[in-house]
Amino acid sequence: MNEKKELILRDVRLRENSLMKTVYLWMILGLAVTAGVSLAVANSVTLIRFVLLNPVVTIAVFIAQIVLVMVLSGRVERLSTGAAIGIFLGYSALTGVTLSSIFIAYAGRSIALAFISALSVFAGGAVYGAVSRKDLRSWGGYLTMGLFGLIVASLLNLFFRSSGFDLIVSVIGVLLFTGLTAWDSQRIADMNRQYGQDMTSEELTKIGILGALDLYLDFINIFLYLVRIFGRASDN
Repeated sequence: MNEKKELILRDVRLRENSLMKTVYLWMILGLAVTAGVSLAVANSVTLIRFVLLNPVVTIAVFIAQIVLVMVLSGRVERLSTGAAIGIFLGYSALTGVTLSSIFIAYAGRSIALAFISALSVFAGGAVYGAVSRKDLRSWGGYLTMGLFGLIVASLLNLFFRSSGFDLIVSVIGVLLFTGLTAWDSQRIADMNRQYGQDMTSEELTKIGILGALDLYLDFINIFLYLVRIFGRASDN
């Protein structure tokens, strides 16, 4: 009986390792696409004028990003593997277009420091979520409320333009998305247990892409808030 239980646990761990490997491979690929597109746009005067200085294109890119995330998050099980991959990479490319402005607005040193720090913070959250025996599902409601509060605070600061308040929002943003990283990491492992031995290779890829999207968004947000913190420090 104990031997059978050990075999089941071993199978669960092997599938979990395979799923997490898939998640991080797609996440890294998405980040690479985002970085490549960002640099290409930032280094092209023509693209800067067409994308960043054209309100119609900027709004269209923003709307397209929202649509792609909604489709991938809400319909991933109905999508073909190719469609799921295309949507994820397409979203990564559009995010690169959006983020190209940071290479213009901030110094390279601030961006480099933010990226290295974001890697460290993200890794800490991801490892905690993966190895912690604590059930993090109860964090979901608090993190969601915190996210809405962060959005409202950011919108309010568009009117008040307080540099001190912006710093506070940025620090809270880093902490919030670190918590979301831990929560998402554990949730992805739970998805592995939910599907069990019946998970097909196609389902593994699609679930891996969905998990990659969640962690990709966590990392991007941590990075952006850290860019604002380091950029502010450089200005001072």
